[in-house]
Amino acid sequence: MWPGVTLRSAGARLLGATGCRGSRGRSAPAAASAVYSENQISRTSHNKPWIDSACGSMYFRPSRMTSACLKGVRAHRLLWTRLHSASRSSVDREGLKVFLALAHKWWDEQGVYAPLHSMNALRVPFIRDNLLKAVASHQPGIPLSGMKILDVGCGGGLLSEPLGRLGASVLGIDPVEENIKTAQHHRTFDPVLDQRVEYRVCSLEGIVQESAETFDAVVASEVVEHVPDLETFIQCCCQVLKPGGSLFITTINRTQLSYALGIVFAEQIAHIVPKGTHTWEKFVSPEKLESILESNGLSAQTIVGMLYNPFSGRWRWTENTSLNYAAHAVKCKAQEREAPVPSACKGEEAGARAEASASGAVLES
Repeated sequence: MWPGVTLRSAGARLLGATGCRGSRGRSAPAAASAVYSENQISRTSHNKPWIDSACGSMYFRPSRMTSACLKGVRAHRLLWTRLHSASRSSVDREGLKVFLALAHKWWDEQGVYAPLHSMNALRVPFIRDNLLKAVASHQPGIPLSGMKILDVGCGGGLLSEPLGRLGASVLGIDPVEENIKTAQHHRTFDPVLDQRVEYRVCSLEGIVQESAETFDAVVASEVVEHVPDLETFIQCCCQVLKPGGSLFITTINRTQLSYALGIVFAEQIAHIVPKGTHTWEKFVSPEKLESILESNGLSAQTIVGMLYNPFSGRWRWTENTSLNYAAHAVKCKAQEREAPVPSACKGEEAGARAEASASGAVLES
């Protein structure tokens, strides 16, 4: 089973003995033997099976097992752990090929990423305004000064840069190295960003341990529809957020309309985005997203629809979430999660949504 180690167990004989109850008295100890090279032995323990013919049972006493065998067990356990972790990764390796091929086009405002450029007109104020609700005062011109933001799946830095210009300290991460190279190169055009925006090639789960409860906000814009394991992804987002921190998501609803317009029209007919960019089965409804958020200690504060006009190239807010939508959730504080009654974090949800609906007219303008 393990390289360099062949085990010959007396198990077959023992099982045979148990089948002949009472045919023999207490048998002599049968030692499990092993074939190994001389340099494989360093420490041994003993394990000898015994059979009690009176009750037809088998039990074990300490027997001999080589340290090489133990190392083999550990190696197989480590391999299984790695495979299990990979199966729960938030990164779709096959899907990355699309973005790798387009890594040099991130900053072409008239190219395939034009909808993301124009989306900044909605998502940047959405992030800024919701973050400022939690602070008493801010500096004019750099209202997000002092805040740490994680931009997950940052691509070429289309969202990281404007957040940095608002004063935030931004860490943009992306599993595609070419995307990060593009982002780092473009950052050099604005000296202000050198001190505020950092980029790193890695996945979200790759920084969880070192960044636990580090960020005031996590942004996952147009990312979750590419994630193979959304539950793991949201768990990681929650872990790196400070208590009371904000999670911002923009994504696509899973509806028949989103399939017709988001995939058939946008990818196959109008070629607004490259063919194969999206997989409809990975789209997530606001209801399912909210359920996952709440199960991980996050309370949805705002969910609002977004509508893209391919003819004008502009986005606008809408009450209809059947296509694109934006969500803002807050990580409940420890005392709120432990409370046996509905927490303040959940109690304020209805009021926050009512406020978001009331401000819809302002957003659309």
